[in-house]
Amino acid sequence: MAKDDRDIKQVEEESKQDEELVFDTSKMTAGQKEAMEVAESAREKEWRKPSFASKLFMGDFDYDLVKSFPAQDAEDKKLGDEFLKKVEEFLVNNLDPEEVDRTNEIPKSVIDGLFELGLFGMKVPKEYEGLGFSQINYNRVATLVASYCGSTATLISAHQSIGVPNPLKMVGTEEQKKQFFPRLAKRSISAFALTEPGVGSDPAKMSTMATPTEDGQHYLINGEKLWCTNGPLADLMVVMTRTPPKIVRGKEKQQITAFIVERDTPGIEMSHRCEFMGLGGIYNCLFKFKDVKVPKENILWAEGRGLALALRTLNAGRLTLPAACTGLGKYCIAVNRRWGKDRVQWGKSIADHEAGAQKVAFISSMTFACEAISLLTSAWTDKGEMDLRIEAAMAKLFCTEAAWKMIDETMQFRGGRGYETARSLKARGEEGYAIERAMRDSRINLILEGSSEIMKLFLAREAMDPHLRLAGDLINPRTSIGTKLSTAAKLAGFYGTWYPKQFINGSYFSSYPEMGELGKHFSFIEKKAHKLARSFFFYMGVYRDGLEKKQMILGRLVEAGTELFAMAATCSYAKHLYDQDRTDNSPLELADHFCTLARRRVNDTLKSLSSNDDVASNELSAKVMDGKMKWLEDGIIWTGPKD
Repeated sequence: MAKDDRDIKQVEEESKQDEELVFDTSKMTAGQKEAMEVAESAREKEWRKPSFASKLFMGDFDYDLVKSFPAQDAEDKKLGDEFLKKVEEFLVNNLDPEEVDRTNEIPKSVIDGLFELGLFGMKVPKEYEGLGFSQINYNRVATLVASYCGSTATLISAHQSIGVPNPLKMVGTEEQKKQFFPRLAKRSISAFALTEPGVGSDPAKMSTMATPTEDGQHYLINGEKLWCTNGPLADLMVVMTRTPPKIVRGKEKQQITAFIVERDTPGIEMSHRCEFMGLGGIYNCLFKFKDVKVPKENILWAEGRGLALALRTLNAGRLTLPAACTGLGKYCIAVNRRWGKDRVQWGKSIADHEAGAQKVAFISSMTFACEAISLLTSAWTDKGEMDLRIEAAMAKLFCTEAAWKMIDETMQFRGGRGYETARSLKARGEEGYAIERAMRDSRINLILEGSSEIMKLFLAREAMDPHLRLAGDLINPRTSIGTKLSTAAKLAGFYGTWYPKQFINGSYFSSYPEMGELGKHFSFIEKKAHKLARSFFFYMGVYRDGLEKKQMILGRLVEAGTELFAMAATCSYAKHLYDQDRTDNSPLELADHFCTLARRRVNDTLKSLSSNDDVASNELSAKVMDGKMKWLEDGIIWTGPKD
């Protein structure tokens, strides 16, 4: 995420403003309205810096932002190269990922060694005893570690991306930074506590409460927090709670506040360490808080700004996941290349059979795309010149979905050996490729830090934002007739020229000759950006305030936009690599293959906007949920609760 360089006082002043919702909430239930208000109050409402993807949704392919791939500084790359060698040597000599998976523990000696290497301080600025790494080098480390041990990668990433270091870096006071940063870099693991047992993606239902003490110097926290990654090992954690509501313009306004909490504070109980399908060595738990006394100085950012901080923190985590997915893809390529040569069926290697060749080509080109997206968003983050809230979500959505498809194809390519554990393979004398462990470890990526479904809704909301801002006064029932008429006139003026341009424009003549053979894909992106923009506008007009319920339509629009972003990143990266060594044409080949497949996906997705089975699927689902097809459940042994 782009660095927010505004000072904290300015942000706190902005947080006090009660901005009007751009949605008409008059037809919503009280619960729906409350959820909408909480979510909208936490959004970053201003666009102070350019966003490539935001423009894309408005039919504007900003070629200047992607024509030159932002190369990593030579000194920074050298620093990263040297560090990666140290990390690789340490992990190979000291950590057995299979033992971590079997015992559900990362040895303390390994964690201590990671602290000595500085891995827990990569995001801590140098002036506070950290390494102060760039986002590019941080993500390069994430790629390396994730390719070897998913549990260890999670430990390191959760500590820095969603734990205390990142929010502290974004909005912490100088006193907080001096107090906590050195600990976080040298000896203290951190955790993040947001989710609750009864709360999924709806923060309006959060029940954990922080109540001020009588002297106003402390808060008492009571409640429960579920799935706190790193919780069992943590010395410090970010805890999201409700604080007493405030009256703004005569109306009660919910307050969600973030606190830095010391793990050894009396009243904190780790009641359960969670076990999962994968990531055997992940440290994740349920915390119970009973009258946990926290000084008011430990509030992060400001009272009532906790959810906004949580969203920004998750943004940072979303930039790390593409790097981890890239590591998985590279591992899949390495396994498939070796196995595809060694395994012979019907007189030739399985990679020479068309079915096998298709898998190898798909995985290779998709991995290249993930690397391009990861490096591009990392470079943009380091430059701090762009608003990346949409790009970060797109990167998370695309790369996690891609990684799951890649590991699934690799499992199929390996056959029964893919399903067998690495320990078992080694025990009987074969190479211990850990495909089944990688599959189990990677499945969570489609869920954590915003599931694919939530990512699509988030992206749809941000894509619609320019339109909603323009039409906000028109759809707001509290707006005066005069304002509505004035807004309607402005809308007519804007859309009178904007909408026709989405049909008739220069994209039909664009060729991008400087991109060489990849120019055709840039032309495709520009043309489809216009179609995407007019499609968004069309469905907003058709469904109006009911569009939020059309999640399949919104999902398809977002998927198409995400594919276009991935194509742009991949072509830009390929051209950059080719220009460095014009004797090697492979980057262009990878990008061309990826874009060829992506174009087919985009076309199919946009076609399915008008040709789909959404209504029939919804009707069938309703009948199943109503119990009208309960007979389908006959013939099984049911061990769960009775209806």
